[in-house]
Amino acid sequence: MQMAIDLSLDLVNVAPTAKPPVCRIMDYGKFRYEQQKKEKEARKNQKIVDLKEVWFRANIDEHDYQTKFRNVVKFLGEGDKVKASVRFRGREIAHASIGQKILDRLAQEVAEICSVERAPKLEGRSMIMILAPKSNT
Repeated sequence: MQMAIDLSLDLVNVAPTAKPPVCRIMDYGKFRYEQQKKEKEARKNQKIVDLKEVWFRANIDEHDYQTKFRNVVKFLGEGDKVKASVRFRGREIAHASIGQKILDRLAQEVAEICSVERAPKLEGRSMIMILAPKSNT
């Protein structure tokens, strides 16, 4: 303790459970400042992944499909996950295979830029598939 006082630094107990306890002489205020700076830098470099949703209909026209397809590609390019859904109305639910074909086609066309995180599955009146962008590493 006297060495720390002479150097006008702090005596920090690094490993209190060790036998004998381990202590270090350091400027604790400077250490805390550097730790906070590192944490702030780490938070700044984090990428928050959003889940974007794109709705399709069972009887979607080709042009409408292409527009929604471009949106899916854009969202995946930005690093976001995409929830592709086919919404069924009325008696369309009896032809769920049409929705399955639409989602399978979408998955096939974006196969090189993403992976299917969750295969198409019927939930209530909509069929849902989740696409995640492929990592660049």
